[in-house]
Amino acid sequence: MVIPAHVRGELEAHARDAAPNEACGLVVVKEGVADHYVRGRNAAASPYRFELDIDPDTWFLEDDGYELAVFHSHLSSPPRPSRTDVENIGLWAGRPYLIYTVRTGELAAWTIADGSIEPLPLVSALHP
Repeated sequence: MVIPAHVRGELEAHARDAAPNEACGLVVVKEGVADHYVRGRNAAASPYRFELDIDPDTWFLEDDGYELAVFHSHLSSPPRPSRTDVENIGLWAGRPYLIYTVRTGELAAWTIADGSIEPLPLVSALHP
């Protein structure tokens, strides 16, 4: 997955704005390239987990050929799915799952399915 600079900037800004809680939202992807980011609200209001609350119309983007990837931030732990992330994967099983670490600025992508965590190649583009 390719993350253009403008999308990465949106992820980083949301993560900083939401601190000390985790930020969450959806990255809208077309043909392997992140097109834009839709900020969600962390209904859990927690620094340790998230409950994505987002405009329901966002889901209809899949009907237009977009793929939706979940995004959330960690304040200081590495950008790797936590045990809580794996246990609460729900409808995100098998979908791209991006995590940004506020402390280090690292961004990583994963898939989680049946308790298995697999890395997804992630490329940060320098230009939009």
